[in-house]
Amino acid sequence: MIRTAALDALPVREAVPALLSALDDHGTAVLCAPPGTGKTTLVPLVLAGLVGGGPRRRVVVAEPRRIAARAAARRMAWLLGEQVGGAVGFTVRGERVVGPDTVVEVVTTGVLLQRLQRDQELTGVDVVILDECHERHLDADTVAAFLLDVRETLRPELRLVAASATTDSAGWARVLGQGGLGGAPVVEAAGVSYPVETVWAPPARPVRPPHGMRVDPAQLTHVASVVRRALAERAGDVLCFLPGVGEIARVAGQLGGVDAEVLQIHGRAPAAAQDAALSVADHRRVILSTAVAESSLTVPGVRVVVDSGLAREPRVDHARGLGALATVRASRAAGRQRAGRAGREAPGAVYRCWAEAEDGRLAAFPAPEIRVADLAQFALQAACWGDPDATGLALLDPPPAGAMAAAREVLVAVGAVDPAGGVTARGRRMARLGLHPRLARALLDGSAALGARRAAEVVALISEEPPREYGDDLAGAWRRARAGGDGYAARWRTEARRLERAVAVRDPAGAPPPDPRASNAGEAGSSASPAFEARSSGRSPGSGAAPDDGAAGLIAALAFPERVAKAKGESAFLMANGTAAELGDGSRLRSAPWLAVAVADRPPHSASARVRLAAVLDEDTARVAAGHLLTDGEEVRWEDGDLVARAAERLGAIELAVRPLRSPDPALVRAALLDGLRSEGLGLLRWSPDAVTLRSRLGFLHRTLGGAWPDVADDRALVERADEWLEPELSRARRRADLGRIDAGQALNRLLPWATGEAGQLDELAPERLEVPSGSRIRLDYSAEHGRPVLAVKLQELFGLAQTPRVAGVPVVVHLLSPAGRPAAVTSDLASFWQGGYRAVRAELRGRYPKHPWPEDPATAEPTRHTNARLRR
Repeated sequence: MIRTAALDALPVREAVPALLSALDDHGTAVLCAPPGTGKTTLVPLVLAGLVGGGPRRRVVVAEPRRIAARAAARRMAWLLGEQVGGAVGFTVRGERVVGPDTVVEVVTTGVLLQRLQRDQELTGVDVVILDECHERHLDADTVAAFLLDVRETLRPELRLVAASATTDSAGWARVLGQGGLGGAPVVEAAGVSYPVETVWAPPARPVRPPHGMRVDPAQLTHVASVVRRALAERAGDVLCFLPGVGEIARVAGQLGGVDAEVLQIHGRAPAAAQDAALSVADHRRVILSTAVAESSLTVPGVRVVVDSGLAREPRVDHARGLGALATVRASRAAGRQRAGRAGREAPGAVYRCWAEAEDGRLAAFPAPEIRVADLAQFALQAACWGDPDATGLALLDPPPAGAMAAAREVLVAVGAVDPAGGVTARGRRMARLGLHPRLARALLDGSAALGARRAAEVVALISEEPPREYGDDLAGAWRRARAGGDGYAARWRTEARRLERAVAVRDPAGAPPPDPRASNAGEAGSSASPAFEARSSGRSPGSGAAPDDGAAGLIAALAFPERVAKAKGESAFLMANGTAAELGDGSRLRSAPWLAVAVADRPPHSASARVRLAAVLDEDTARVAAGHLLTDGEEVRWEDGDLVARAAERLGAIELAVRPLRSPDPALVRAALLDGLRSEGLGLLRWSPDAVTLRSRLGFLHRTLGGAWPDVADDRALVERADEWLEPELSRARRRADLGRIDAGQALNRLLPWATGEAGQLDELAPERLEVPSGSRIRLDYSAEHGRPVLAVKLQELFGLAQTPRVAGVPVVVHLLSPAGRPAAVTSDLASFWQGGYRAVRAELRGRYPKHPWPEDPATAEPTRHTNARLRR
């Protein structure tokens, strides 16, 4: 029997007529309704014609999470007085409860995405509701874009509703209204809310900010203490928001002895535990929840919210090379959603575990996944849809170009798309597995070698990293999961069974599973290698490792070929991507000659990555799994101060075999020598004093006159002009010593402006020496930092010289020396010096050097470099 009273009490019913009218007129609409108004339960029933007397339609409701999909289906079935599987059913990954009479089906966005890829017309479906679209999950954005494409090209009669508690209504209206005028209609429903008091409860001492998936244990201890405080100060159930399952478990462990039942809500919790948390209870409860309870679920009895202020957002997990979640500070919008849970049924309170002064510095909204997540799966879905660049999809935010380029590289490497971006048959099969393309490659190719069950078990381990207590040995973690009875092991077994079933399904065209034995990322082609044959038969090649070790190594290497690693010493390895990696103390993997690294991170300020999960590997398997990284060719480069020429076989950055190269390609030799000149400078050439002087003179003329006079001051610029001045000597050189025989001065002469005839003026414009009144020819120094030539000369040799000498029109800087050659004065204006500065210098030096002339009037004195006695002879 339909529960009419419960349906009539839902506030969203007031907005239903406007929603129906909008869909009749436009076919799309945006529904904004606060949590608890019934948008997830009443609206689908009305649109399906199950209540309200409308025409019968098939309705699909897409939820972002499995727990929300199950809860919504159960709630709607209860409102109809039925069991799930009747008029209302649900489908989530690994579980489907529907019947022949089902007209409202609640699915996760991931399930709907797969369904659209199989059947673009979505045959038999009349209405799709995208619930909680404000969360901006990547799958939800992708589904919306695909559905709009379907409406525009195949099924204009398909109705589409974007529903949310708090959303960018204008943005969604614009996207859903494409092809129409003014965008899709926005229908708003009023909710019933009660006042919520805010209590600021920051930690007494500073805690470390979250990093990756790590949360400071002191922060979790503080959250547990705030929960105890809330229980003591307030009535009603307490809902505590934490970022993830691990944090929920830790806080639950610290709440022992509280006078309340402690329950947990998260996507991995058993269905019975989820049902208990979402049911009315006659005793007091503390519900520890992830963000799933922000808006997707209604938790009855809650009067108090304790908000840790932390959330998990998608990021590229560089430790695993996969998309993953990272712990971040929750946005202000999330904080409002969480606080609102305390005021759903009566006045309540929210305890915020941070200082009020910090609140204004938080991000206003969470970042859309498409901006921050790994886009490999999205790019594969777009390629399967026929739009590899996603440029034709109606998305609220376009995917970042850099992230899409990185995703394309991954897809090409695993054989999911061709170099032009078109999806391959293999890529379509990967997309149906519901895995990251890296793991899909490992599952498909590993199944051919190991069998579907064993490959699925290892892939399931990598897809959800095992707890730290399982250790860093992937094969050991596999054995522990098989024997384990903890929550992780139970989830692992479920996922492994799902993957085994998925990989056993043949392509619609009847194509067999792909052969992983080809050299390019598992594309079918070559004959079987000993490594794969050994694994297929249960044997282990090479190092004598147990079969589990070999199988785990194979799967990890297939998923992350650029992270196969060769030992470089005790516990030290070099990965194919060029990164050094180290194992922790006590690891049983320390003596392995090769590793397949599944998870590694690089601690701050560390030059090496830290291996967190890996498996023993052998070279044969590394060559097969990372075949696209194999190179065999000549290597001629500048290394450790000299030219190195060798033939090398490499697996990425890992040297497999090296032999000297007797007759290297002259072009490669020349390029390597140029690299040496770039890295070590032109000091590798032979620089005589005359060559150094010539370079300084040319530099002066370039600064002063410019024009055809070359810039020779910068080493790098000169190296780039090697063709103009270092030939033919450079092409004849074969090693560092040959560079040292090249006369730099002779080579620089080739840069002089011979063609214009100006080269003949070099000695006139920038003379090497300058004649002074005494008859001496003094060498000019053109290397001074101030850029002007320096004339260092004994003071007496300039007697009678009224004006400062000039070079290329520039007055030189005169360093006046004592008879002993020591600096006495510096001037660029001799006339002024004779009139003023000379007197002070004369007074200081005449007593020190009495044998030398010190006339009162230097302008009329005879210039000399001799003593008075010498002058009298």
